[in-house]
Amino acid sequence: MAEFALARSYLFAPGHDAKLLERVYAAGADAVVLDLEDAVPEDAKQRARAMVVEALRRRPAWVRVNAARSSRCAADLEAVAPLVLGIRIPKVESAEDVAWVAARAPQLPLACTIESARGVLAAREIAAAPEAVQLIYGNADLCADLAIDGGEMATLYARSQLVLAARAAGIAPPCDGAYTRIADEDGLRREAAFARSLGFFGKSAIHPRQLAVIHEAFTPSPAQVAWAQRVLAAFDAAGGAAARTQDGEMVDVPVAERARQVLRFAGEIQ
Repeated sequence: MAEFALARSYLFAPGHDAKLLERVYAAGADAVVLDLEDAVPEDAKQRARAMVVEALRRRPAWVRVNAARSSRCAADLEAVAPLVLGIRIPKVESAEDVAWVAARAPQLPLACTIESARGVLAAREIAAAPEAVQLIYGNADLCADLAIDGGEMATLYARSQLVLAARAAGIAPPCDGAYTRIADEDGLRREAAFARSLGFFGKSAIHPRQLAVIHEAFTPSPAQVAWAQRVLAAFDAAGGAAARTQDGEMVDVPVAERARQVLRFAGEIQ
């Protein structure tokens, strides 16, 4: 399977918009997703597929295809699989959905978007699919499926299910969905911080102006990196035994592992 690296931000561009297909690569996102699904009108699907192929020939990116097991998805995969960095599968509800895509896009990283009650309840099996590298929280569709407006408490169970399923399967932390109020930077900052506090890493974006806030939320701060370095220095000096840092914090195996996680996250984005 192709290499998969964590990203703080995934910036979407509609596959039928020539101007955005050019601009998205220069916007500063960690990763680019060219969209063939929800952002593309029904009458533009075929044209979008051709335009995305041309864009990928100039520079690779992720692609969000149409729903698994559909004729459109089969056509998407036949066209883009040889050119992409990875595939985002929308509306995944079973491990069989993942296997169907994998059979048509072998050796590619597959990010599985959970956007329904069925998907949330099947998250453990989806995350355990051999081809799955990450779960994506599809907030807009999930809220529509549940007939809710969203919010931290209303989505807490679903989000936490994704975190637990990903960890149990040994794959990357899940990526948070897009925040649709483009001008609301405070709301975006709160949502990104909430996702990070639950164990998510990274967030989808639908406009370049969202990237700075997302990067801030998912970048370990200098203070966090310094803490991690102090913790590991004390732990290593004690030969892996319980120890105490110079400022009095007790360090044992779980604290040291958390410090390593902070440094790994920092290293992923340098």
